[in-house]
Amino acid sequence: MIPKPSFDHIFMNLATDLALRSHCVKAQVGAVLTKDTRIISIGYNGPPAGTHNCDEEWPETGCARDSKGSCSLALHAEQNAILYAVKNGSSLEGATLYITLSPCLPCARLIYSSGIKKVFFLNSYAEFKGLSFDEGVDFLNRFGVNAVKYAG
Repeated sequence: MIPKPSFDHIFMNLATDLALRSHCVKAQVGAVLTKDTRIISIGYNGPPAGTHNCDEEWPETGCARDSKGSCSLALHAEQNAILYAVKNGSSLEGATLYITLSPCLPCARLIYSSGIKKVFFLNSYAEFKGLSFDEGVDFLNRFGVNAVKYAG
């Protein structure tokens, strides 16, 4: 008998696959929101639907950078997943988020405020950005959202 993969494994694999849908030329990030082993919403990073596709309009450089060196157009993967869930009337209270890159501080505040209670992340935002620590992860854990690196 073949062992069944865990839901954590399935959802993180889906987040990894969703990241491949991103049009960002700098980073591809995917997110899956779940509740009671059911998918509530999915997302990946990129500009709002109907605006731009950075890899098509600026394939060499990507879109313009903001004052902190981040994309000036994109929504983060977790923002897209949360916004889509809310737009469709889903409650996020007690939900779990699977994401391929740990949340930045602004996204961590959104995650906390939306009622998500657990976050699994694959890679470190701090390492990606060259920062000394993951302030978004620290914020979440400080205020009762269990944010942990996915161990597979």
